Amino acid sequence: MDGDGSFAVVLRAARHGAGLTLEELAEASGVSVRALSDMERGRALGPQRRTVVSIADALTLAGAARDQFVALARAGRARPAYLAAAPGLCELPGSIGDFTGRHAELAWIFELVDQRAEAAGRTGVAVISGGAGLGKTTLAVRAAHRLRDRFPGGVHFVEALGMSGHPIDSGEILARVLRALGARGPQIPEVLAERAGRYRQLLRERRVLVVIDDAASEAQVRPLVPGDGDSQLLVTSRRMLAGLSGVQRLHLGPMPALDAHDLLDRIVAERVGATAAEDLGDLVDLLGGLPLALRIAGNRLVSRPQWGVADLLRRLSIAERRLDQLSAGDLKVAAAFEMSYGQLPDSARALFRRMAVVPGSDFSAELARVIAAVPLPVAEDELDELVDLSLLETADGGRYRLHDLVRLYANRCLQHEEHPDDVTAVQRRMVDWLLTTLADAGTWFGPNPPDAADSAFETAEDAEAWIRTEADHWYPALTAAAGGGDHQAVVDTVSTLGWVLDRWAHWPHWPALYMRAHDSAAALGAPDRQAEFLTALAWTYTQPGRDFQPALAYGERALALARGVGDLGREGRAWLVVARAQSMLGDLHAARDAVQAAADRFEQIGNADDYCQALIGHGAITMALGELDESVSSFRQALAMADNPAASGMTASNAEATLPFVLGHLARALGRAGRPGEGVPLAERGVATSAQMRNADAEAAILLILAEELYDDTQTTKARTSLLRAANIYESIGQHDEAARRREQAAARTPAGS
Repeated sequence: MDGDGSFAVVLRAARHGAGLTLEELAEASGVSVRALSDMERGRALGPQRRTVVSIADALTLAGAARDQFVALARAGRARPAYLAAAPGLCELPGSIGDFTGRHAELAWIFELVDQRAEAAGRTGVAVISGGAGLGKTTLAVRAAHRLRDRFPGGVHFVEALGMSGHPIDSGEILARVLRALGARGPQIPEVLAERAGRYRQLLRERRVLVVIDDAASEAQVRPLVPGDGDSQLLVTSRRMLAGLSGVQRLHLGPMPALDAHDLLDRIVAERVGATAAEDLGDLVDLLGGLPLALRIAGNRLVSRPQWGVADLLRRLSIAERRLDQLSAGDLKVAAAFEMSYGQLPDSARALFRRMAVVPGSDFSAELARVIAAVPLPVAEDELDELVDLSLLETADGGRYRLHDLVRLYANRCLQHEEHPDDVTAVQRRMVDWLLTTLADAGTWFGPNPPDAADSAFETAEDAEAWIRTEADHWYPALTAAAGGGDHQAVVDTVSTLGWVLDRWAHWPHWPALYMRAHDSAAALGAPDRQAEFLTALAWTYTQPGRDFQPALAYGERALALARGVGDLGREGRAWLVVARAQSMLGDLHAARDAVQAAADRFEQIGNADDYCQALIGHGAITMALGELDESVSSFRQALAMADNPAASGMTASNAEATLPFVLGHLARALGRAGRPGEGVPLAERGVATSAQMRNADAEAAILLILAEELYDDTQTTKARTSLLRAANIYESIGQHDEAARRREQAAARTPAGS
């Protein structure tokens, strides 16, 4: 359009006549430099009237010159007959009136469009991926409606039917969009590559938004990628379409609880007699932020005004019925999941079904390998397939997670498609592997740690990380083994965990675990093991934040059992926990006698690990009695043992676990003996050692020793910092009241001289 009399030529001549640069005209008119440049080069065939008027005002055009300028722009907007827009083709669906939330996601899409003009080299493609029922289409349609004014060349929508048995092929999608753009007959080539070229040409000449909903694959989408220009392609898919290069990606997750509550509020507001006071919180929690499930639940309440929220909750509370209840007309949660499940190869289907037996919220590829009974590389490939279809989410640490409703669907498939004996075999295989691996991990902290060549773990740190990470799996596995009568497996496995307790004392399930192990030992008629587990159970009740009243009773029962079988080691450990319980109950003299009895037995059998514990117990009791020199002496002996296990005979891992406690106790004793300067470096070492070991209880306890007993009035800032660090640790392990208390202490500390 560079011929004389074209809008492009007249615009350029008028700008030169006014003595304006493109930048100056852009500033005066409010039209971007890019848009003005496209008009002058003839790439923008016909700008909108309001844009032309703004430019004419900035150029101070008047009279006939202004009329000609506006008329030329209007003529440029006209299209040849074969490019006349086809109204109704690829029309955008309506946006739902109660659309809620997704503010960050909408902002991401709008910013993407804003940056398209300056994003040289980008494809102009955005992919919104996510699982069934997460609202990908709803989000894309909402965004497209709000972007209409930004795309004067049109907004066109095509359902690609990717999850159906017959997705629309690329050629047909191109033909539909070309017809919507006004192409007719010979203007729509038969050859796919030529059709895609024609499509890109038209998108380069106009500013168009194309929305492809429910794409099946990269191959289906690739011919629709725009070329140069300002047009944009927005794709939704359950698959991530990772093979598309240079695209922008948004992976949709469940709605946050507040947005989910707001969505339900908006839907049920249509109910006859609805009140704002209806409590929807439990319903929101049950549905896990899945928009489709929320909409179905809301629609059921609207269509049954005689129901209360409690009525629907009662129906949904039965896990086996929940998917059936999440159905309203042709909206069905299970049907949405079924479409994705139908896309999987047989091997990935089997893994998906069997994931229903995994008890924890997330799991590793190694556990997937076990339940699928396939090599690890095969399991990883199948997990990738499930992630790509958004049936599975990735979690921190390279792990995987199922949405609760997807888990219910997986369990339904498992029950319907596999024989009960096969399901039992999968569960048994998982339990056996978890308990075997747990026992392997636990032995790293006992007196005879394994050689790495004979273990699934290379180091004790790896073993401890596995124990902590997989607790949501191995703990239910122990419960299942006990319930199935496999008491020997329970006893043998839990016996390996004694030295893990001190490293992870805040784990909430220790009491129940040791009581279960005791019951299994009783079922086996093994009083020595009963004594072992009752001692550990008593010990758990002496940990910070727990009710220590039961500790003495369990300890005395353990002592009686140990005496009955003549086991000096177990008797000594029972005496040790009895001493600790008596001390906590205020009977310090009895506690001193008990801890001495423990020390005598450990010394008699040459048990250095437990003898060190007896020294620590003796030091704590004598400190409480005010016998500070004796207390310091006991702690120094214990520190010497833990600091040099090769010389003392202690197990290296047990010495490592003991060290921060000894440092903290000795630092406190020195402080109370009037020697805080000697105690501070010991306590600071204890804090660092505890943090390195990830022993949150010990780290917080020693920080409090520093703040409350060692730092003097000139070190108030250090004391406040220690209290706040301790508060953060307590918060992280769920002791919220203790965290609040320590923050109050910190706030009350006033720096010297202030």
